Amino acid sequence: MTFVVTENCIKCKFTDCVDVCPVDCFHEGPNFLVIDPDECIDCSLCEPECPAHAIFSEDEVPDHQQEFIALNKELAQVWPTIAEVKKPAEDAQDWLDKPGKRQYLER
Repeated sequence: MTFVVTENCIKCKFTDCVDVCPVDCFHEGPNFLVIDPDECIDCSLCEPECPAHAIFSEDEVPDHQQEFIALNKELAQVWPTIAEVKKPAEDAQDWLDKPGKRQYLER
C-alpha cells in the first residue's frame, strides 16, 4: 500500500510532507506534488504534516479522487524528486480547500 496526494494539493503545493519522508518518495511538478508508489514505504509520516489535508492512504482515497492514485504513479515517473522543503505557492492560502482544482493541474 502507498499514500496518495490528491486534488487539494493543486495550486498550494505545501512541502511540509517532504521534510518528514524517510525515503524521498515525493516528486514535484509545476503546481502539485505526487508520491511514487514504488518508493513509498507506507510509514504514514506525511499524512498528518500536510496543511492541505491532501494526502490519503491508498485505501482511504475518497471515491471522487480515485483518479489521483494512477496520476501519482504516472507523474512520479516523469517529475523530479523533491527532498527539501520549499515555500508554497504565493497564493496557496487562496487555493486551500477550494473544490474542483483538477482542471488546474499543470504537467
